[in-house]
Amino acid sequence: MTIDYATLAQQIKQWAKELGFAQLGITGVSLPDAERQLQKWLDAGYHGEMDYMASHGMLRARPAELVPGTLRVLSVRMDYLPQGAGFATNLADPTQAYISRYALGRDYHKLIRSRLKQLGERINQQVAELGYRPFTDSAPIMERPLAQQAGLGWVGKHSLLLNNSAGSWFFLGELLVNLPLPIDTPHQGDCGSCVACITSCPTGAIVEPYVVDARRCISYLTIELKGAIPEEFRPLLGNRIYGCDDCQLVCPENRDAPLSIEGDFQRRPQWQSQSLLSLFAWQQHEFLNYTEGSAIRRIGFERWQRNIAIALGNAPYQVEIIQALTTKLDSASELVAEHIHWALAQQKRKSWQAESLLPRSTERLVRIIQKGLPRDA
Repeated sequence: MTIDYATLAQQIKQWAKELGFAQLGITGVSLPDAERQLQKWLDAGYHGEMDYMASHGMLRARPAELVPGTLRVLSVRMDYLPQGAGFATNLADPTQAYISRYALGRDYHKLIRSRLKQLGERINQQVAELGYRPFTDSAPIMERPLAQQAGLGWVGKHSLLLNNSAGSWFFLGELLVNLPLPIDTPHQGDCGSCVACITSCPTGAIVEPYVVDARRCISYLTIELKGAIPEEFRPLLGNRIYGCDDCQLVCPENRDAPLSIEGDFQRRPQWQSQSLLSLFAWQQHEFLNYTEGSAIRRIGFERWQRNIAIALGNAPYQVEIIQALTTKLDSASELVAEHIHWALAQQKRKSWQAESLLPRSTERLVRIIQKGLPRDA
């Protein structure tokens, strides 16, 4: 049977939309420029403790070696910005916990991988000899360069993918297939002279346009780093206990980013206006119960306590905070105890004040959000 691949490509894009994807693009398997950039980034040590970034060598930039027989990569994106995101509400109140908006709902890995598998099955109904494999941030594959080649957007100066109509509040996924489908035109957009993300990063993690030193990034420090968070960065974390959205919040491209229609990506009740003290009071079984099906569970209870201890140290002075930190010391691990002692020292230093000021970077960010950039849905 002769296959009309151009028609099939259009059918695949329609099926993707029916499955909840905002966009699907098709690209080949060659990433020579991205491969060179990856090697330079690794050589600089910017990956920190993320050994998995280096362990596969250049396989990450070679989809055809990752899955032999691959001819095309179907790159998809799915919007995740939840309704009622409440950016300013959380960031302006240092007694509340700030969690990166991508993690407020269900863990996206399983959902997107399941939808990609369904897409593969639909294609298989048309092409009996189809070979495919789905991925979403789950294998050594360079998602953003592939997505740019597939026409989904361009890589911004904060290293995230940007789309003219959707900003950057979306997840990416890939379906590797063995079909010679027509390739889409790569996206040619850029950030122009804008450096909002670079100047607004609380820890200066964007060391130059398009280059992020993960070792300084709050998302890396609160999620990927297994040990102690360096003291120089602790005050800069503010109340961010899981991830950070600052570079996206100040990006002009996110002014009109669409809200997600996926029910699984909406904020779960346990993350609605949660105080740091209430989250710090959780026992391990409560943490496991409330984070079931959530991306947050991957950091484990120990790092969860570590991160909240820092946020409590950054919060305005409260007798209740000192009491909570002191009480936890009896059962804390060595790692958590180190951060509790630091937090206690910060609180005691503030004890003469009625209130403490937000870090300047956070104050500036809140002002930007309250002016409507971006949407405080």
